[in-house]
Amino acid sequence: MHDSTAPGRRNFLRASVLGAVTSWLPMEVLGAATTPAAAVFPPAPLAPQPFQLLPAGSIRPSGWLRRQLEVQAAGLGGRVDETWPDLGPNSGWLGGKGESWERGPYFVDGLLPLAWQLDSPSLKAKAQRFIEWTLEHPWPNGMFGPKSNDDWWPRMVMLKALTQYQELTGDARVLPFMTRYFHYQLGALPERPLRDWGRMRWQDEVASVLWLYARTQDPKLLELAALLKKQGYDWQGMYADFPFREKTDAKLLEAKGGKDVFMEDDGLQVHGVNVAQALKASPVWSLISRDANDRAAIHHQLAMLDRYHGLANGIYSADEHLAGRNPSQGTELCTVVEALYSLEVALAITGDAALGDRIERIAYNALPGAFTDDMWAHQYDQQPNQVECSLHRRPWTTNGPEANLFGLDPHFGCCTANFHQGWPKLTASLWMACADGGLAATVYAPCRVKTVARGVSIEIEQDTDYPFRSDIAMTMRPASPVTFPLRLRLPAWCRSPSLRINGEPTKVNAGEGFLTVERQWTAGDTIHLSFPAEVVTETGYNDSISFSRGPLVFSLPIGEAWVKWRKRGLTNDWQVYPTSQWNYAVSAGSAVEEHPIGALPFAGATPAVTLTVQGRLVAWKAQEGAADPVPLKPGVEDEPYATLRLVPYAGAKLRITSFPALTS
Repeated sequence: MHDSTAPGRRNFLRASVLGAVTSWLPMEVLGAATTPAAAVFPPAPLAPQPFQLLPAGSIRPSGWLRRQLEVQAAGLGGRVDETWPDLGPNSGWLGGKGESWERGPYFVDGLLPLAWQLDSPSLKAKAQRFIEWTLEHPWPNGMFGPKSNDDWWPRMVMLKALTQYQELTGDARVLPFMTRYFHYQLGALPERPLRDWGRMRWQDEVASVLWLYARTQDPKLLELAALLKKQGYDWQGMYADFPFREKTDAKLLEAKGGKDVFMEDDGLQVHGVNVAQALKASPVWSLISRDANDRAAIHHQLAMLDRYHGLANGIYSADEHLAGRNPSQGTELCTVVEALYSLEVALAITGDAALGDRIERIAYNALPGAFTDDMWAHQYDQQPNQVECSLHRRPWTTNGPEANLFGLDPHFGCCTANFHQGWPKLTASLWMACADGGLAATVYAPCRVKTVARGVSIEIEQDTDYPFRSDIAMTMRPASPVTFPLRLRLPAWCRSPSLRINGEPTKVNAGEGFLTVERQWTAGDTIHLSFPAEVVTETGYNDSISFSRGPLVFSLPIGEAWVKWRKRGLTNDWQVYPTSQWNYAVSAGSAVEEHPIGALPFAGATPAVTLTVQGRLVAWKAQEGAADPVPLKPGVEDEPYATLRLVPYAGAKLRITSFPALTS
């Protein structure tokens, strides 16, 4: 849904970027690494962890996933800096006078892996501009970044980008640069402690601190990690007796603390993005504490969020702040991508297969659901029951009327800068290294892996249309025969998984989390997994029902009338109005049909899978463009049953996901 005008300006910008940047980039930065690097596990005294993320660049997308990343690169993901001044040449993170806080680092944190996964010289060049300015302009005292602010928070984001950059390029400047900064911060924090965003998001920096410690064993880094934890918010303590069991009442908060309350603990602790980033806090800290209770605490945290704020698309409501279980409440896009990253980190530390299931549920529904199919526009807030995207008032906790429009930067620009990490970091988490030298298939999507298993280089081709289909084929290509354990995640929703190795069936027990196959692997060995998926009817808010099949959640698509609100450079801001009825109650039975997977994998016009259910119109209406809460016992209208066709959640930009249940 972007505007295709002004090709001359776009070509000029593209030529300018490439001409100005690639002329001085070293070949090792522009080119792809040829020798696989091994994952670096935490050394003593840090606790051992079962899995570890492979070095950035080890996994390349293929099949539908590559097409999805190409869509991102061709849309805002690769072009936003050409049309949005906050990431343009005047960015403070390029030495300019423009936006100098979190947006440059956010952008680079996702642009770097995207550029290398697609092996795109133009995207690498764009990312390199920000990295080069950052590395070449440290402050004399060890601080870095724009001198217009000394906030700890945006540096936390850039540190995440720098760790990826070092793994991608081996740039020798990164480790000493980070060391100088961390030493400076260790001395500065007692007088200038963490505050607001940095205090809530301390765990993101601790992850970078421990990344560096694994490479340098600098004891001061453990001192810094302990100080960050001490000054940071106690997320694990908050969940011990979780108090936030209702939709956040903004007026009540303001009455308690005034307008500034949202930048104090009372507001920040229920802020959806903070809550998402905090999901990694206990697992990350467990590496230092060596406490199994810390490592396991994420499951209690997720259970509390599900119970009081959970939605059918796998994420919790937070239309800026925690908002209860009503499927007309929204979830911010930043919350989606940050929750995914936290869960990916937590999966590596805990080795818990249930986190892989959660990642897929969010990534294959809520992530693409917030974008137009071409990724030229996104929402700030998405709703499972989303019957209109307009400037009407919404039932948000604190967000404004633009929040669920599709556009360049609806409501606030943080998501415009931060969404970029979603798909690339998912790609980087599809496989992980195991502490015993093996490999683990942790999340399923088509890809190609180049890594090391017990000292032997290995390439794995993973061919699949999952989650749209149930079969996964892997071809092993070690450089020489090698014996190692291969761990395959068995989704908890699959009741009859099957496995064949070189055509021979292998026993599989459903529900065991990870299936371990240890044997000698030789070039050409094949693995065929099958995860037959049944349609599951799930009960939610007000006894509503929703439908899932494997990781995919299904929605009733509502007819869409797209109305351009305003032009925004290379893209537009859009309102979307309904053109068909949506107020149906449905019965639990359903039928499945599979269709070809289109060039745009999640596009509603070409759904890869559809369900059909029986429904009847009921008394259920909308106010100010938002569907009323799902009625418990709706009155049935004098209309016959209708056959309703449901599509994957992300394909319906207007949709009903949680329905009233028809009673006989």
